Amino acid sequence: MNSEIGNGTTREIEGKSCVYYDGYWIRSYHLNKDSFADKKQMIDLLTRRVFHHVEQGINTPSNRLDEIRGIYDAEDDPARKRVKGAMLAGSLLNRGRHILTVIVELEEAGVKIESTNELLHECGSCFMEALELGKNIKLADGGEGIDELWGEPFRVFTMPIKEFFKTRYIKIAQTMSEIDRVNEAARSVICQFTEFDHIKVKLTELTEMTKLACETIRTDPVIFDVWPRYIAAKEKYENCMLNLSINNNETGYPLSLDAYRLVKEAGMLLVKLATLRVPIPNSVKDFSQRCEDFDIKNN
Repeated sequence: MNSEIGNGTTREIEGKSCVYYDGYWIRSYHLNKDSFADKKQMIDLLTRRVFHHVEQGINTPSNRLDEIRGIYDAEDDPARKRVKGAMLAGSLLNRGRHILTVIVELEEAGVKIESTNELLHECGSCFMEALELGKNIKLADGGEGIDELWGEPFRVFTMPIKEFFKTRYIKIAQTMSEIDRVNEAARSVICQFTEFDHIKVKLTELTEMTKLACETIRTDPVIFDVWPRYIAAKEKYENCMLNLSINNNETGYPLSLDAYRLVKEAGMLLVKLATLRVPIPNSVKDFSQRCEDFDIKNN
């Protein structure tokens, strides 16, 4: 049935507006505006999001752009230059965002901003250079996914918001696919040990709540229902794993240490997918392979 549904198909499912992409029905949002003010609001949200997930210390203020650029250019040590490049990228992202704020204020004052305006050109240049310097940035946990996150403010600036959301729906579908892959891989390990039976329900709940969290934008009022449900499922899973380790003498957990570690890591990967909301294919592939190797070794 799914093969007959085309990407971009919309449908109301249980009171929720959804759009179909690559096997998944995803919560959709109706976006009819595409003004500078709309772009500014979205870029502000995406900028806060990306700074939340990246390494500390790179959220450099816009007014220190010239200072950090000079420091970056003068640095010869590769490791320190990488960090200074990340700090420069942060300052450029903030500069572009602040210029866009000025443009919005001018338009609200009745000043028409043409596409050839120097301010607009400078704004675009800042976002472009920040994107190029993004290769210097690492996520706070050192994992993958920074390319997708860091590029989002630039994509909002350069394309209509409606088109940007289409790219997001595709990424969310890919993320949901990875959520299912983690679930299936972990379940293959769980099913081999009776002491893990009670984790199955917790894993199923966390998997479903992870998908809901992934598809819901933070400005949607429904987030006040979705996010607490996700956090509750996350805490149940984590507490379940903690209790299993505490009671290891009764459960026989030391005899299945590798299995315990894999099942615990499954929860950590699901949490990461819920918060980043972008694919992390290398991490998921590696985890799935280790679960498969475990199956072969123990069967």
